[in-house]
Amino acid sequence: MSTSIIRIAAALLIGPDGRTLLVRKRDTLAFMQPGGKIEAHEQPVQALARELDEELGLKIDPAQARYLGPFSAQAANEPGFIVQAEVFLLNIDAVVSPAAEIEEVRWIDPAGDGGLFLAPLTGQVILPFYRATHPVTC
Repeated sequence: MSTSIIRIAAALLIGPDGRTLLVRKRDTLAFMQPGGKIEAHEQPVQALARELDEELGLKIDPAQARYLGPFSAQAANEPGFIVQAEVFLLNIDAVVSPAAEIEEVRWIDPAGDGGLFLAPLTGQVILPFYRATHPVTC
């Protein structure tokens, strides 16, 4: 049995207060990193810029996106699929609002889950990676 792959570009958006932005798509339960599928003609950072503009009204300078690497996990909304994400870190100080298929946005402390149901890629892979590479000191 072969596993189907969904290739996406995703953002770890960090606001001025250190919180990270998560999104929930319409008719789904899981919160996840903003981003989306990479079209055949696109580089991952171009796909990310397009998706952030479409879904959040957020215009980014692709040169400011720091590539964190490839990450993968079970897809939250497509059973039997694996999400392969090219993940970029961006510090932003902009107002965002849900658009396109995004139903809800939430800013959470990346040290926890914000009391939200998280997609596997977010909860099991990306946030733990961020915590390990950006430890909080008291």
